[in-house]
Amino acid sequence: MLVSMSDKELKRLSILQEICDQRITQSQAAQLLHISERQIRRLLQKYKAQGPAALAHAGRGQTSNSRLPEEIRLKCLNLVAEQFHGFGPTLAHEKLTSVYGFNISVETLRSWMIAADLWIPRAKRLKRPYQPRYNRDCYGELIQIDGSHHDWFEGRAPKCCLLVFIDDATGKLQHLRFCESESTFDYMISTRLYVEQHGKPLAFYSDKHSVFRVNQSSKQETKITQFGRVLSRLNIDIIFANSPQAKGRVERANRTLQDRLIKEMRLEGINSIAEANAWLPCFIEQFNRKFAKVASNPKDLHRCSTETPQELDSIFTWREPRKVSKSLTITYDKCIYILENIEQNHTLMGKYIEFLEYPDGTVGIEYQARKINYSIFDKLSQLNQREVVENKRLGSVLAHIQQQYEELDKQNKRSRSKKSMPSRKAQKAIIKQRKLNPVLDSCG
Repeated sequence: MLVSMSDKELKRLSILQEICDQRITQSQAAQLLHISERQIRRLLQKYKAQGPAALAHAGRGQTSNSRLPEEIRLKCLNLVAEQFHGFGPTLAHEKLTSVYGFNISVETLRSWMIAADLWIPRAKRLKRPYQPRYNRDCYGELIQIDGSHHDWFEGRAPKCCLLVFIDDATGKLQHLRFCESESTFDYMISTRLYVEQHGKPLAFYSDKHSVFRVNQSSKQETKITQFGRVLSRLNIDIIFANSPQAKGRVERANRTLQDRLIKEMRLEGINSIAEANAWLPCFIEQFNRKFAKVASNPKDLHRCSTETPQELDSIFTWREPRKVSKSLTITYDKCIYILENIEQNHTLMGKYIEFLEYPDGTVGIEYQARKINYSIFDKLSQLNQREVVENKRLGSVLAHIQQQYEELDKQNKRSRSKKSMPSRKAQKAIIKQRKLNPVLDSCG
């Protein structure tokens, strides 16, 4: 008699046989199988009476009690084959339930369609071939950009990210910059350096990192990221690659850099991001002399930047809309900004204005390109008891408030908002030096 058994049942069989052979006790068997001793005695009794077949599931090979009638399966498959040819399981299920009133699940219909060869599951489809393409014709026509996370300093400094800008037509390294992470502000800083040095290319070619593309469905109404808005203001297109193979030039450059650049920095004795960024132009020149090629068309499609430094400052910012309250204030990252109390600003009550964060850590407020003066009321700033003890009526009250704030600090409930806020690692060094804004002092 042939008995089909699962791995779990085979394990039970071997342990029960060891009990029968008196190699282990029932208590030890219960620990091995993670069941009770009472259950062991029941299994042992069945095993001695009926043999190994007693351990096999009784429903194996039998029709499931929840199985739908064969008539319904045939009706659904006939409708799919005749009226919904080419429909996927999800869309076909919508039509079958809404039009014909069938009460079946999507996965049930999917399994029926796969068994009837009406649908090929993704795992069994032919892989899409990624065929090579020719490089672009002109220098500056397409710039591939990517961030390479690696232990660039071989333990002499923390792991970091290298932002790589490489020309598709020539393979020239256009720009390299080390940073702590692949953030929006880091790409803003690098892109501005690129534009000031080389001009504006026709397009950037990137992956689908959240810096470049809105990937969360809850934010689809915005359609554009902060970095995408910057490129739009500069009239630079951005194209997204569907796979790493599509932007192979920058991926191959990353592998080469992870070999050559690391060794060169070791020979130069470079042990920090600041030292590396100061030395990188020398490496770029050496690299391009060895690996860069001549474009098939000698025309340079870089466009000169017509924006003034002040206009570039305004473009390369993180911008968030904020509504002005009746008291001429706006709130940004748990900090209240009090607008200057002048007649011109009174018309802004109830309107949305733009809050600007610059890559260097400074902030600003604008309305229709007009700068608005403000003062700051930081809700998270620590109370200074020496400033309030002179007022005898408020001293005890403020002492109590301060005690509550300290308790909230211990519970980490008074930290800056991290949701929907920019990563400020690119600003951290400047903030520490200049202490520009309390909003940014506590950034990570």
